[in-house]
Amino acid sequence: MIQLLYIFLGALFGFALSRAGATTYDYYAGLFLFRDFQLLQVIGTAVGVGVVGFALVRKFKPRSLLQRTPIQITPKPYKKTLIPGSLIFGLGWGLAGACPGTALVMLGEGKLGVVFTLIGLILGTYSYGIWETRKLLKVDVPEFENVSQDRDKERVPV
Repeated sequence: MIQLLYIFLGALFGFALSRAGATTYDYYAGLFLFRDFQLLQVIGTAVGVGVVGFALVRKFKPRSLLQRTPIQITPKPYKKTLIPGSLIFGLGWGLAGACPGTALVMLGEGKLGVVFTLIGLILGTYSYGIWETRKLLKVDVPEFENVSQDRDKERVPV
């Protein structure tokens, strides 16, 4: 039952994005060419609502509506890859004419060109996951010599 609520809220949010013009290629082009700032007003409104929402959550420490657990806001640590990643994100956003947040809404509107954006999102997310996993799995392991095929024998580090 709760999944139906999530689907309804997601559809409602998608409808709001669509009505605000956040799924219109021309608005993206106008924004990035500094000709039409309607989309900037939508983004600014979203940022303003977010700032007020975060302030209210920090002040009143509410509980979630469905699970009644306390809502906690924890900051994320800064990473060196944040700035280059943001630049790549912005470049992709400008070239594709679609924000990742509105891509599924655009698909729901029948704008099939966004399929390429979604493929890029999936490939980029997958690549980043592989890259981060490899970084986490890097462990200094000494080279071994005289390693026998027999696993029961002791290995001798160099």
